[in-house]
Amino acid sequence: MRATARAHAVLRALHPVVVLRWTRAGMLAMVCAVAVVYILVATDGTREITDARRVDAAVHDIRAARVAAQSANGSLDTAARTGQLQIIGTGTGFTNATARISTLLTSAAEGNAAGAAGLAQFQFVQGQLTDCVQQAAAAVRDYPGNRAYAMDAARATLEAKPMRDPDTDEPIPGTGGVLASLNDLERLQQSGLDEQRDEGWLDPVQLWVLTCAPLFVMLALTLLTAVILFRHFHRHIGRLLPAALAVTTAVTLACAFLTGWDEGRLAAHPTAGAPLVMAFTLLALTGSGVLVHFAYRPRLAEYRFPRS
Repeated sequence: MRATARAHAVLRALHPVVVLRWTRAGMLAMVCAVAVVYILVATDGTREITDARRVDAAVHDIRAARVAAQSANGSLDTAARTGQLQIIGTGTGFTNATARISTLLTSAAEGNAAGAAGLAQFQFVQGQLTDCVQQAAAAVRDYPGNRAYAMDAARATLEAKPMRDPDTDEPIPGTGGVLASLNDLERLQQSGLDEQRDEGWLDPVQLWVLTCAPLFVMLALTLLTAVILFRHFHRHIGRLLPAALAVTTAVTLACAFLTGWDEGRLAAHPTAGAPLVMAFTLLALTGSGVLVHFAYRPRLAEYRFPRS
């Protein structure tokens, strides 16, 4: 309480022009702060959206790999029912599907968002896929002596169900076939993607708090300026300072909305970081700073005396 009272007394003792100089400096500092925040959002936010987009593409690749695994399983079943495995082998459908799974997994690994655990899961699925191909080749080779169960081992490698936790009845990762492991891998990468989209500038709370904080300071300084002008100079605040606040507010809201829009659609070319948008935004903030300068100039010029 004493510190507050002391600060209030110091402010009352200051000449109004000194306070106006401080508020002008504060307003200009907040305009610069908005520009800095915008540049950070436009650069770091764009990079974070690009990273999230890469992970999203990896998730889609994993889903496509699961579809290919289902196709491979169907091809094995079709080949086994022909009774001509020694002649037709596993068929081109199985060969193409397994090759596609391998290609999709290699592509998806480039967008891994789960660290070492994610890489280990990719390697595990690739190992299962290799084992499946080997099991299918062995089934073709041993077909005459084991007709009834020729493809069972290969198909089990693909479609085996995972074991379940006796306490929670949840599937245990790494205990099923290729299809189950692909489901585990998708959940792992999706979890990493969700975390990425809730961090940094992609976190809506952080985005709005940091972009709007300078605006609230500018609003407080504008109200303080209005009070000083009315009480000590019997003048109204005029149009320039509210105009500067309006321009800065428009830029801030546009920045936040564009970033949220880019994040929501994981834009390949985020609008907030587009060169033309950046140039227009920084030009608007420069104009806001000019408006602030000229808004305070009349009152401060009245008390500018030549040095003796």
